[in-house]
Amino acid sequence: MKANKIARISIIAALYAAITIALAPISYMFIQIRISEVLTVLPFLFPESILGLFLGCLLANVYGGLGLIDIIFGSLATLTAAYLTSKMRHPFLAPLPPVLVNAVVVGCILHYVLEYPLYASMFYVGLGQFLACYFLGLPLLYLLKKRNWSKR
Repeated sequence: MKANKIARISIIAALYAAITIALAPISYMFIQIRISEVLTVLPFLFPESILGLFLGCLLANVYGGLGLIDIIFGSLATLTAAYLTSKMRHPFLAPLPPVLVNAVVVGCILHYVLEYPLYASMFYVGLGQFLACYFLGLPLLYLLKKRNWSKR
């Protein structure tokens, strides 16, 4: 792996974890908007960012306080969503996998760990994901594409 890809992975991981932890009051729990989820559109342009997002989420979830289930399954949800984002064919669809995957997985985690109502948990996580990914992430994606920061 080239040094620039390793650097990109490291920067994305650090940014994701730092933003999530710095904004902890809105990044965790029942009603959450993880601003760091803006970065989940990056696999559409940079497939190596999948690993950076996974590692960043893993670090953030260690801090999050929901325990091993969130560290493992929450991070795997981000890994799955990032991979699916990299397979999207149209930029407008790139934010969709993080919205759907995290709504289901994180909603289930909140239900299991904190006994929050399942469908309400899924709804609120999905809503927060939608706001972060579509209202912030999608403009970022179009900006990066406009600036020709990838070959896609």
